[in-house]
Amino acid sequence: MAIFYLGQDALNQIEKPVVTIGTFDGVHLGHRTILKEVINKAKEIGRESMVLTFDPHPRSIIQPNAPTKIITPLEQKLQLILNAGIDHIVVAPFSRAFSQLSAEEYVTKFLVKEFHPAAVVIGYDHRFGHDRKGDIELLKAQGRAFNFVVDEIPAHMISDAAISSTKIREALTHGDIATANQMLDRPYSLSGIVVKGEQLGRKLGYPTANLHPHSSLQLIPAIGIYAAQVRVGSRLYNSAMSIGVRPTVAEHGALSIEAHLLDFSDDLYGMDIELLFHAYIRAEEKFNSLDALKAAIATDEQITRSMLKNID
Repeated sequence: MAIFYLGQDALNQIEKPVVTIGTFDGVHLGHRTILKEVINKAKEIGRESMVLTFDPHPRSIIQPNAPTKIITPLEQKLQLILNAGIDHIVVAPFSRAFSQLSAEEYVTKFLVKEFHPAAVVIGYDHRFGHDRKGDIELLKAQGRAFNFVVDEIPAHMISDAAISSTKIREALTHGDIATANQMLDRPYSLSGIVVKGEQLGRKLGYPTANLHPHSSLQLIPAIGIYAAQVRVGSRLYNSAMSIGVRPTVAEHGALSIEAHLLDFSDDLYGMDIELLFHAYIRAEEKFNSLDALKAAIATDEQITRSMLKNID
């Protein structure tokens, strides 16, 4: 298995792969149905499987004034695709010039010229080229001209077509972790480095790890309190987590992401950690006193323990 960036000479050594193309943000259940079909097709015809994906997210180029917050930063996305069993991934830069390619140019100057596919596997609603004018019929016609087959995955195979990156983003934006995780088939996660905060949690008896996400482009779920786990190295710790502006202690607080790891007392400053969201507990509140805030945190901890007691 290998990851390539468009233009690497080593790509020429991959002969006539079975290719699928897409942004694959989230690598959700629908995406994994496509990946499985690519792998099956490659085995059927004795070729290697390949995913062609883009960086940055195409919408950040096409709609620069309203960029899309991503579900999976590039490194995480690539690892999830490899974990699905794909042989090779190619990351292609998405630019304004690339977005202007017509559907025909997209096939001839990009897909055929760079990859010489034996087969192309796409989802039922795949569109490509400038203004998304390319469709399955055009791709099949080009396949006949350039000697590659096209397999289209019907809607009913992609988990009832009810799963999409857009719907996952909407769920996370509203704190609906249960729906997002169901579509992802895993807990939504944020990775970053632990930075020093004001250490109020420590003074209250509930020290927190303050996360600075690695990617400023990744979507942060809705403000609120969550039951989560924190991955520190190879170990997972249950955690009551807060995303918010701390209205009880700050008049105009900046957004913070703080995790109180249960049954954990080591120093995490400067370490990379991963937060895995399991459940939404409640909205952020402004309390009348620090004692009231402390009591609420104690309740959050008990709820977290209850919610996560059966999580592996």
